[in-house]
Amino acid sequence: MRAFRALTVTAAVFAAVGLSAPFAAADPPGTGIGGQGPSNVSVNPFSVHQGSTMQVSATGCGHGGTVSAPGTFSPANLSAGTVGFANVRIFNHASPGTHTLQVKCNDSSLIATHRFQVLLGRGAQGGLGGSFGPSPAETAIGAGLVGTSALGAGIHLMRRRRPVRGRVA
Repeated sequence: MRAFRALTVTAAVFAAVGLSAPFAAADPPGTGIGGQGPSNVSVNPFSVHQGSTMQVSATGCGHGGTVSAPGTFSPANLSAGTVGFANVRIFNHASPGTHTLQVKCNDSSLIATHRFQVLLGRGAQGGLGGSFGPSPAETAIGAGLVGTSALGAGIHLMRRRRPVRGRVA
C-alpha cells in the first residue's frame, strides 16, 4: 500500500511539472515573440536636423522588425531582442516639422507609431577633426608666411656674417 501511495505522489508531481513546462516556456508578456506587437517606442533625440541621425528603440519585437517614415528616412531594421534598436539617417531634403514613424515587428501585424521633429538646416559637423583640407586661400596665406619667415631668417644670417669693423676677433 505504501508503494502504491509513493507511486501515485510521484506520478502527480511529474504530471504537474510536465504540464507547467509549456507555460514556463511561453513568451513573457510584451516580448512580441507571441504576437504582442511593438510597444514603448522612443526616439533619441526628439528634435533632429536634416541629414542627422536618430536612434529609435522599441520593446515587443523579439525577432526584430522595421522602422519607417516615408519621405523622412529610408526604412531601417530593428534589432532583435527584448529592446530593439535602429539608427536612421534623416534625409537632407526632409521637410521640417513634426513627423510620425512606424514600427512593425517581423512576427506581428500590429504597428506602433511615435512622433518626432525635423529641424531646418544641417546640424554641426562635429567630430570630423582633420577630415577637411585647407582652402586655396589658407594655403596661399600659409605659403606667404613661410616664405616671409625664410627671407627674414636669410637676411638675419647675412647680417651676422659681416665682421664688425674696429673690433678684434
